[in-house]
Amino acid sequence: MKTHITLNGIHLYAHHGVAEQERLVGNDYTIDLQMEVSLRQEDMEADDVNRTVNYADVYHSVKQEMNHPSRLLEHVAWRIIGRLFKDFPPLQAVELHLKKRNPPMGADITSAGVRITVRREEWGKPA
Repeated sequence: MKTHITLNGIHLYAHHGVAEQERLVGNDYTIDLQMEVSLRQEDMEADDVNRTVNYADVYHSVKQEMNHPSRLLEHVAWRIIGRLFKDFPPLQAVELHLKKRNPPMGADITSAGVRITVRREEWGKPA
């Protein structure tokens, strides 16, 4: 049995970008998360938040990582995934989609971003 916990459309303001001006001024970001969680039937029947992954705690971890400026979205996403694996042992896999809204690139574009999917057993292994 697979259980997925999702957080969609997390909106945060942060200071990431290749250009120094982007890191100074900041921009709006949207994050979608899908997390595969190792839960047993008993965990779900218990109706106890301590026997699952609390999505409010996940949000807090994501927000803290977004507060550390980076040049590349890939780097930010990788840091967030690592933090989630560290903070939440029941996580078996994380798919994270990080989008910079209205990126300063002189184009009519809603967002630009990265999508990374990592299983726990792949975490920290060389590519």
